[in-house]
Amino acid sequence: MIRRLSIALLSGPALGLLIGAGSALGVGEAPAPSFPPFFDELEARTFRYFWDLADPGNGLVPDRYPSPSPSSIAAMGFALTAYPIGVERGYVKRGEAASRVKATLRFLEEAPQGPGPTGQTGYRGFFYHFLEQQAGERAGPGVELSTIDSSLLLAGILFCQSYFEGGGEEAEIRDLAERIYTRVDWSWAAPRPPLLARAWKPETGFYPDDWRGYDESMILYLLALGSPTHPLSEAAWSEFTRTYRWQEYYRRPHVNFAPLFGHQYSHVWVDFRGIRDAYMSDRGIDYFENSRRATLAQRDYALENPGGWRGYGPHVWGLTACDGPQAEAMREGRPRAFKSYWARGAAAGDVRDDGTIAPAAALGSLPFAPEAVIPTILEIHQLYGSKLYGTYGFFDAFNPSVPDGTVVKQGRVVQGAGWFDTDYVGIDQGAILSMIENARSALVWRVMKKNPHLRRGLIRAGFRGGWLG
Repeated sequence: MIRRLSIALLSGPALGLLIGAGSALGVGEAPAPSFPPFFDELEARTFRYFWDLADPGNGLVPDRYPSPSPSSIAAMGFALTAYPIGVERGYVKRGEAASRVKATLRFLEEAPQGPGPTGQTGYRGFFYHFLEQQAGERAGPGVELSTIDSSLLLAGILFCQSYFEGGGEEAEIRDLAERIYTRVDWSWAAPRPPLLARAWKPETGFYPDDWRGYDESMILYLLALGSPTHPLSEAAWSEFTRTYRWQEYYRRPHVNFAPLFGHQYSHVWVDFRGIRDAYMSDRGIDYFENSRRATLAQRDYALENPGGWRGYGPHVWGLTACDGPQAEAMREGRPRAFKSYWARGAAAGDVRDDGTIAPAAALGSLPFAPEAVIPTILEIHQLYGSKLYGTYGFFDAFNPSVPDGTVVKQGRVVQGAGWFDTDYVGIDQGAILSMIENARSALVWRVMKKNPHLRRGLIRAGFRGGWLG
């Protein structure tokens, strides 16, 4: 039973008990946190999602659980990131993790790649977003060859390449990772150069829109620029940043993007503290500080709670892409529509909010603003844990505003408490686990600083200073 953290820790001398007495914040820095014991349990449970549910023979990871689902290649990228974390935390032995990683990479390297609509896992080095759970082939005609989800998978692969430095099986991991990464044809995926297309389908070709403006695709461009075989031109980064939206939101000027996952996913593998591209140099901050401001602005949005949603407050907040009730109900005398899976968020001129909160939204920002996230997670667990917390940690989302008796298409309504998801979602589990570990030990960041492909991508994007120096 975790003892509830007093709200008094948020101010005055007691603040030092939580974030480290005497911390002095500079640009791109966050206080060094002291973690309550609950985070040990949460991290261990979240790790088990990947270790228990991945197929040990091919590494395929379900998109969600326990609802039946195909495998998600992005969830596989987070799984590959999870296994070394499990080694460092003592959840599994190094040899066990290495065997799991090798099996995953061997499957990805040998799986069929071709232009046909069926019987393929990917094409031109990229992978289909969802794969059939058993054979690992494209999971239906509606599934796209996803450049961003392939990038999240590749980031996990490169993390393993730099983590496993030994001989034998670990040497094979490095070789497999190199072959998988260097065969990706980034230039092919840029039909409107220098930008990358969002996706491709064999039936219709490339999607008509490209990745531009600030979002989770920073990692996509960094890996594309870092390729030693099929790189994008350096003009891609300046074109990508050209449409950033620098605006003040809740008194915090930053590059805006509404859902918090866009401020988090690239940061899973890249320590942006102290390194800057031309855009951020002109504004005097780095991307880490930008994510901190976005996180705190969203917390402030919940404090004001302009939508009047039930439960919002200083320690109950967090909007990102997540599950939802998918229902309609009368609330306070007027109809309210509750979305299903939706990219919820709050930014200047872009608020997407139906009262649904995702624990991953706050936890994915743990390194940026631990003084805000730690009491939030303890409060959410204290208030809703019996309905929101299970074998693999937090279920994906909850919504206290859903009235009793509402017919929902997903999850369940608990009398007097609102709606609660009954699924875990792989990519949210991955963000939770990875960012808890980065906040605690900077493991993923430290390892990825050694990866030559990531370093090359950052330098070609114009990043300078800090650990790149």
